[in-house]
Amino acid sequence: MPKIALKNETDWDGWRQVARRLVLAGIEPEAVTWSVGGTTETLPEASGSFSLSRSLVSLASVAIQAREPERFGLLYSLVWRAHAGEKLLEDGGDPDVALARRLALSVRAEAHRMRTNIRFLPVSDSGATRYLGWYVPAHFVLEANAQLIARRFPDKAFSIVTPDGAAHRDGAGLLFGSGLKHVEDDDALRAWWERHGRQLLEQAEPGTSVPEAEDLDEAPRPLDRPALGPVVLKLAPDPVLVRAGKDATNCHRCPLYEPATQVVFGEGPAGATVLFVGEQPGDQEDVIGRPFVGPAGQVMDRALEEAGIDRRTIYVSNAVKHFKFTMRGKRRLHQTPDVSEIQACNVWLTIEREHLRPRLMVLMGASAARAIMGRAVTISRERGRPIRMADGQTAFVTVHPSYLLRIPDAAAKAREYEAFVQDLKSIKAIMDAA
Repeated sequence: MPKIALKNETDWDGWRQVARRLVLAGIEPEAVTWSVGGTTETLPEASGSFSLSRSLVSLASVAIQAREPERFGLLYSLVWRAHAGEKLLEDGGDPDVALARRLALSVRAEAHRMRTNIRFLPVSDSGATRYLGWYVPAHFVLEANAQLIARRFPDKAFSIVTPDGAAHRDGAGLLFGSGLKHVEDDDALRAWWERHGRQLLEQAEPGTSVPEAEDLDEAPRPLDRPALGPVVLKLAPDPVLVRAGKDATNCHRCPLYEPATQVVFGEGPAGATVLFVGEQPGDQEDVIGRPFVGPAGQVMDRALEEAGIDRRTIYVSNAVKHFKFTMRGKRRLHQTPDVSEIQACNVWLTIEREHLRPRLMVLMGASAARAIMGRAVTISRERGRPIRMADGQTAFVTVHPSYLLRIPDAAAKAREYEAFVQDLKSIKAIMDAA
């Protein structure tokens, strides 16, 4: 049984070379064990060549960045099967392909989240300015994002530190080294860098060949933009709501659970004082299992950042916890949940609302407003002002960020986006006054 040891968690070139050799040697996926670090056993000689579809290679290059221990074997299994002639990507029901796609979507969402939320502190570096950032990524997206940020800001020196490692950009190019497991605040991060920064730069080495992150039509946060809030990015989730989310996985209160991939419960830190409520998870949220990580979530992230609201401190959820859709060919198209589905799912939103007792509830779209207010709501009439609820809580109605994606005219889309940001700035003012 061959034992393969890759250089690091994102050793894309190493994985590709070994996978090709294993296939040509006729070694089945079940006979291979994969790990990171250590020594690879001598592989049998193999000759010949073969090709894979560009789509499969692209899928594997992203999915390999997922924080999933079994991903190397999963992707090798796909390569083995494709080499045997299977039309993998044409089979929408193949579980291995579905898992690889889910991992890839989650990686892309986390890459975007990192570029949106990472914060940089200016620190002194031999008389010049270096921008120092710290982030805890859910997946191994440091190298790919560092490549993108280096390309977008070629004239600035920066260091991005994570628990898995660090990326450093200066005149010598892009180098990678050891990271930092935890930091309390900006002052602690700055003091750590002052003690160890020069040594870390001297010990850093070139990275592996993981493909550069996709530039999803938006630039990374400018390095010199003022930081948002404390440096700590991982706030503890609420254990009661974590348990409720697990209970919701068995919910059959309405038929939406049957075609959906999984329940998508809300998420946010314990003690969150603001609850953002949307309509329902979309296609990517249904696959990944987290709210607001798809295109609408990326619009919301960008608008929150412009308004000065730190998403890490709020709780985000939906009125309906399963994705409602209709098939058009191979695409799953969103369908608006009806009143009975909103009412059936309200038990879970009520648990979130009653446990958090938020000072402010932001209702994004008509379905969210109906779920909380118990009646049909005209967004244009109720939008943009605090509404006192009978139980003493405050609600604020605005549009759902997916609405902005559906506006075809560029000028109108820009105006509506700015109006959404202005709503969020009003929400920020309410948060600050509380």
